[in-house]
Amino acid sequence: MSQKFNIPITRRAFMKMAAAAAGSLAAAPLLPTAAAGPMSGNTGDTISYAGKDIPVLFRADCCVVGGGPSGTAAAVSAAQSGLATVLIERGIALGGLGTLGCVLPFMDPLAPGCDTPYTKKLKERMRRHGIEMEDGVTRQGWINPEVLSLVLDEFCDEAGVSILYHTVFVDALTEGPRIDAIVVQTIAGLAAITAGTFIDASGDAILARTAGVPAERGYEKTGKNQPLSFRFEIGGIDIDRVYQYVSGELGEDWCKTAPPYYEIAEAMGRKQRYKLEAFMQRGVDSGELTAEEAVYMQGFTIIGKSGTMSMNCPELPLEFSATDPVSYSRGVSYGRKMMRHIFQYLHRHLPGFENAYISREATMLGARESWRIRGQYYLEEKDYHEQSRFPDAVARTAWFIDAHGEKISEKLPKGGFYEIPYRSLVTDEIENLLVTGRSISASFILQASMRIQPTCMSIGEAAGIAAAWAKNEGIPVNAVAWNEIPEKTRSYVSRG
Repeated sequence: MSQKFNIPITRRAFMKMAAAAAGSLAAAPLLPTAAAGPMSGNTGDTISYAGKDIPVLFRADCCVVGGGPSGTAAAVSAAQSGLATVLIERGIALGGLGTLGCVLPFMDPLAPGCDTPYTKKLKERMRRHGIEMEDGVTRQGWINPEVLSLVLDEFCDEAGVSILYHTVFVDALTEGPRIDAIVVQTIAGLAAITAGTFIDASGDAILARTAGVPAERGYEKTGKNQPLSFRFEIGGIDIDRVYQYVSGELGEDWCKTAPPYYEIAEAMGRKQRYKLEAFMQRGVDSGELTAEEAVYMQGFTIIGKSGTMSMNCPELPLEFSATDPVSYSRGVSYGRKMMRHIFQYLHRHLPGFENAYISREATMLGARESWRIRGQYYLEEKDYHEQSRFPDAVARTAWFIDAHGEKISEKLPKGGFYEIPYRSLVTDEIENLLVTGRSISASFILQASMRIQPTCMSIGEAAGIAAAWAKNEGIPVNAVAWNEIPEKTRSYVSRG
């Protein structure tokens, strides 16, 4: 017989339901073994939401919202640590911007010892699939998006993560300082998911904000987000001819690699002067490009996709916001026009692009920054310059402050880095919530440094471990002292 619950229900009643559902799931040790998947399917349980009875689709120990670089790492880490884990993803591929957004450079954090177990495993698995991410010259990694999505599926399958694709977060059901359940929109309609711990890896802090966690957006001085990008891929390129022209005939020497690992770029108005600036300016002078289309252009070869480059452009004007749904939607159409103009100009005039064509558009805009929570610790620019260390650090990075449109900072000294504390992932308001990825508690300028994919992965990896530790210790995740977890269990240990 179906059980029905009216929301709001008491916290005690809801936790009794969750405990009964999970009765067959014994507390698992923190070992790198696959966990049993969360109870799911036709459980017969429903809750009343917005005047409708909706099914409880999963009853999990841990629910992760967002399958991007950080969310997938969090889900895999939690499941490997013994938690029944479900991962919610609005697309049909994991990896977020690294797959759906065509953000293919795997930028190295530039800090010694920055790779955590998850990022090391990722590079090795990509290698086993024929994609060598390391070019042997730089520290930059090179991603193949289709292989990456396959690898992340494999990671989740091996760990026992249950993935809900094409599923969108709708609402959070809270009582006091806890999230009891979330409501999601699936292909079958609305459904609910209960969990002991929730991890917000949405990139927009949507779960945290809905649950009442304070958040901010944009630059504190202007209120504007970093500019959005609408990335795409171009196929049919003669890469060797491009290399011969740009690095040979033009004498561009900032790119230290050669095909198949090769990059072209220009960014007007920066200290770095690029040989292709004059080339793009000619397009403005001829009327083939607008000034905003020519201001920034970058392309990377894609390993395993011969004759193809991933274009890190166009960069949309700052009038289009990553946090305004109407503005964001207008930006999609505007960016697509910019994309076509840039492609057509390259096709007409850049040697090697004579037979090129647009082979793929990103299925999400590249948002460098949107919302950021206010957590127990707020990282600021001084933490970057002072190379702050924390006993509860979960990751380290030395990536420069890369705030497009506002500030491009100098790099830290060789061997320097700052750390990211666990307290920037948790809040006082909601005790069973972790926030990971680009939305952790940090200022606009500091976030511009920590937002790159490897760092976000390491943060997510730590979040999954902390969620498992909290369950085993019987404490909320916002009370976890990361530095008190045994070193052999932690993904990162600060050495001061």
